[in-house]
Parts: sequence; structure tokens; C-alpha cells
Amino acid sequence: MKIQELRELSVDELNARRRELRQEMLNLRMQQQSGQLENPSRIKVLRREVARIETVVTDRTRTAAAKAA
Repeated sequence: MKIQELRELSVDELNARRRELRQEMLNLRMQQQSGQLENPSRIKVLRREVARIETVVTDRTRTAAAKAA
């Protein structure tokens, strides 16, 4: 997903997506350890998408905190 698509999602949707991605990363790491991983670059893609989601969530919390203060 692109950053613009992520910004359109709510915080709850972003947290759910982050959980799904982390679970998929766990499964891929298990496959990697057992030697069954077919696409090692998928781990890198997932890691970056999780980082994008965390960036959007952090930005929203900082914006909300600034408005409240």
C-alpha cells in the first residue's frame, strides 16, 4: 500500500493491518528458518509497510496532541 492509501484509513484499520502484517512476517521468518521460504524479499516489503503504518499513526497522535494542547 502506498502512503496516501494508508492516510485514508482510520487508526483502528491501521492497527488491524499492522497486526496482520506482523503475523505474516512471523510466518515468513518461520519458513525462512525451516528453509521453505520462496520469496525472501517479501520480508523486506512487509517491514517497510509496517514502518509506513507506524509513521502515519505517530503523525496522527502528534497532531491530535498538538490540537489538544
